[in-house]
Amino acid sequence: MHRSRLILVFLLGGLCCSRADAGDAIGVAMDDFSYTDTSAEPADQTAAHERRLAAFMAALRRDIGADPRYRLVPSAQDGAAFKVIGGIQKTSTLVQWAKVAVIEIGAKKLVMDKLYSFRGDNDESWERAEIFVSREIMAALATPAPVALAVFDFELEDTTAASAGTSAASDASYMAEVTGGVREALGQSGRYRIVDVSGARGEAGKGRALRDCGGCEAAIAKELGADQSLIGVVRRVSRTEYTFGFQVRDARTGTVLTRGDSGLRMGADYSWKRGAVRLVSDRLIESQ
Repeated sequence: MHRSRLILVFLLGGLCCSRADAGDAIGVAMDDFSYTDTSAEPADQTAAHERRLAAFMAALRRDIGADPRYRLVPSAQDGAAFKVIGGIQKTSTLVQWAKVAVIEIGAKKLVMDKLYSFRGDNDESWERAEIFVSREIMAALATPAPVALAVFDFELEDTTAASAGTSAASDASYMAEVTGGVREALGQSGRYRIVDVSGARGEAGKGRALRDCGGCEAAIAKELGADQSLIGVVRRVSRTEYTFGFQVRDARTGTVLTRGDSGLRMGADYSWKRGAVRLVSDRLIESQ
C-alpha cells in the first residue's frame, strides 16, 4: 500500500466544545493511533508492533500531559478543546510513516495535518519518532485560535450627483465580489474563522444599512457566535473615484477594535475588490 493511501477517517459533526477559559489548562483528547504493516516481511511482528505502539502512545500522553498548559481528557464531552488522531504504517523493513492530525473541536478545524517518515523498526527509532511528534503536536496546540469573525456584506454609499447610467445589477455584482474577496483573504490568513452571516436577524437580516445602526452589528455577530464583527462600505465619489472604509467591533462589548479608510482612490468599479482586499489585509493581517 502506497503511503498516500494511509488515510485517517474522523467525524467532526458530533464534536462540540470550546477552548478552556484563560488561565485554565486546555483539554486534549487523544485516541490510540492505528498501525498497519504493509512491508510484506515474512516474520510475524504483530506482538512487537503492538508493544512499541503502546509505548509510543504512553510516552506521547505523558509528554503532553506533563506540560501545565494542557490536560488530557477522554473526549469532547469531558472538556476537550482539541483532539489528536493518527496512524502509523510500515512500508518496508526500514521505512515507516506516521500521519498525525490535531482538530480544534469548537471550530471543527484542522490545526495540524502532517505526514512524517522515520527509519527503522526498533525501540530506539520509535522513541526518536515519539519525541519529534510530541514536539510537533505541542507546537500546534500552542498556535493561537483564529478569531471568529462575522464579515457582513459591504455596503455601497453612492455620493455622485447623478446615477444615470448606473446599473444596479452591476453594482450588486461588484459589491458581492468585494465582500467575497475580503472574506476569502481573512479566512486564508489563518488569523480568522469566518462566521456565516446568512442567518443574521435584525438590521442585517432586513437588508438595512449597518453603517448607520450605531454598532448594532456587534450584537448580531454575538448572536451568530462570533468574537468580532466587521462592516465595510464603498463610497463612490464619482464614476472613477471612490474610497473604502471598514470597522471591526468586539462582539461582546461593542467596542471598536480597529478601523481603516483608504483615502481617495482612482479606478473603475471593477477595481473595488482589489482595493478593499488590500486595505483590509494591510490593517488586519500584515500589520499583526
